Amino acid sequence: MKKTLAISLLLGVSHCAFANTLQLQDVFNLEYANQIDMTDDGKTVYFVRNRMDIKTDRKFTNIWSVDYKTKQLQPLTSGVHMDYAPVLSPDGQRLAFISTRDGSSQIYMKWLKTGAIAKISNLTSSPHSLVWSPDSTKIVFGMFVPSAASAPVSLPGKPQGATWAEPAKFIDDVFYRADGGGYSKKGYSQLFAIEANGGNAQQLTHDNFDNAGMVSFSADGKSLYFSANRHNNNQLKPTNSDIYQLNLDTLNIKAITDRNGPDNQPKISPDGRYLAYTGYDDKRTNYENTQLYIRNLKTGKTASLTPNFDRSVGQIKWSSNSKGIYFSYADKGQTALAYQPRSGNRKVLTEQLGSVSFGRPYSGGDFDVSAEGELAFTLADTQRPADIATIKRKKVHRLTQLNNDALGNTELAKVEPIWVKSSHDQLPIQGWVAYPPGFDKSKKYPLILEIHGGPVANYGPHFSAEVQLYAAKGNVVLYMNPRGSDSYGKEFAQTIHHNYPSNDFDDLMSGVDALIKKGYIDESKLFVTGGSGGGVLTAWIVGHTDRFAAAVVAKPVINWISFVLTADFYPFFADYWFPGKPWDHIAHYMKRSPISYVGNVSTPTMLLTGESDYRTPISETEQFYQALKLQGVDTAMVRIPNASHGITKRPSNLMSKVAYIQWWFDKHSK
Repeated sequence: MKKTLAISLLLGVSHCAFANTLQLQDVFNLEYANQIDMTDDGKTVYFVRNRMDIKTDRKFTNIWSVDYKTKQLQPLTSGVHMDYAPVLSPDGQRLAFISTRDGSSQIYMKWLKTGAIAKISNLTSSPHSLVWSPDSTKIVFGMFVPSAASAPVSLPGKPQGATWAEPAKFIDDVFYRADGGGYSKKGYSQLFAIEANGGNAQQLTHDNFDNAGMVSFSADGKSLYFSANRHNNNQLKPTNSDIYQLNLDTLNIKAITDRNGPDNQPKISPDGRYLAYTGYDDKRTNYENTQLYIRNLKTGKTASLTPNFDRSVGQIKWSSNSKGIYFSYADKGQTALAYQPRSGNRKVLTEQLGSVSFGRPYSGGDFDVSAEGELAFTLADTQRPADIATIKRKKVHRLTQLNNDALGNTELAKVEPIWVKSSHDQLPIQGWVAYPPGFDKSKKYPLILEIHGGPVANYGPHFSAEVQLYAAKGNVVLYMNPRGSDSYGKEFAQTIHHNYPSNDFDDLMSGVDALIKKGYIDESKLFVTGGSGGGVLTAWIVGHTDRFAAAVVAKPVINWISFVLTADFYPFFADYWFPGKPWDHIAHYMKRSPISYVGNVSTPTMLLTGESDYRTPISETEQFYQALKLQGVDTAMVRIPNASHGITKRPSNLMSKVAYIQWWFDKHSK
């Protein structure tokens, strides 16, 4: 007995003494939880378990459950495919979900008592946004319906059996390609209904609008409320959505809201008396706070429940007694959850909702509420990707430990917050510092400044595989929320309205200076990188200072004129990020374009972009690369084949991104 105990203790000491650091291939071992649905009695939480498959180099997802009290995990589905979007029926007997297990996305049903699973649809396009009818007999969903398209020109004279070139492609739509989706087919997203026991789907909407926004049933099940942009100029004004009511007997559609601005997330109260939704008045700024509205369906009276709340309302859910609404919001890089009664003061329930993205430390998360007000949510943690957690007696309890096997014997970077005052105007700026494993403040370390995209977005104290991998290579990593980031209020976010990039540069340099003053940074080994909006700022930085030993500009915008005229969502960018069209404001566009300062660049600068990126097209990268070559700057270009703006959707691409960035920095640290 004593001998066994001694061996156990020895093994325990060895386990701690020889802990590993995170390696590139470890990304295939990471998991995270999202898409939560909780039973009304609060006893069971259903969620999607996301894993990486090293053989196919893709993420696959299955649906699991965890017991609220015992923490027992149980799989509801399995297999190397995508099972996602679980939605529990109102009577609690079945779980509908979407799966790709037969090679296409279809709707499946899980009978919870018997464990039986059946495919209930045979659709020609991928369904999305499943919603149960109140009586648990039907499911409403959205699906793309192609329109008949014919080319205006057909070539005469082709002999029978001849092989000619592929026909020309005729395009006349405003939106003709989308990042991650490629070139678009003609057609519209429509609403459908299908019997819960299977059968043919019934199309509910038929006109030339994208009607398949978020959906909520009326309490009696006789009508649907949905969000859509049904205005004639919807493509040139893509954010102007409203809430509509669809009568399921007549299929007539009636507008419920009508204003200039986005109205989304319609949610009917359980008692059927109120409609909650989110939105704001559009003022053509780069940012407005999304507010929470409630409409009395009998009187038509509508009011905002958050008129003075200086944050944006995120996901919303009614309480079971219809007396209030739970909602999430981002605050100082973290995602919080609050309860807002129909009248009275809101109450913050937790600030620990966790990001469901493990590549970079963006905020976000998911939650659900039982009939008794018990909460389940994804948990924020700098040391672990998202797990499932609950709140009991005001305390957070983690229900899952999905990454203990992958990370239990891995020494990760410790992450601490930092606040600095900008050298520009003393504006308080928040950031986080990740210290390499075994950090010793008496030594000198390379510093990597990693900048978030958006630009209206935010980083926070969340797990990041990329940050951890950089730290594992001996770097101190600094990431910040410079002015323009959300989660700090409207004024902070709007400081870059028609003014980006600008003094966000000063904010970032103030963070770098603050760490240098601490004495553990090697000033000869300062590095900077960032993606998307962070790529813009990285390119801007090397055009305004030579203090960095090397830079990696990922998926950037280099020339705002060419960006607006080639990006997929160009009507929005032209209207909201600039004072007008490029040809009317050439000087303004070029003043904010990194290409205008390429003559100042001496920093060795590598570029990295997906070849199928339609959000910040690779032509932006090519411009900067060729300009740097003409300037004689040490530069290189890394092109990720078949990758869109979200470069790291495939695990090996995340590995490539980090490996190339680290290689470039290592090359220029000697």
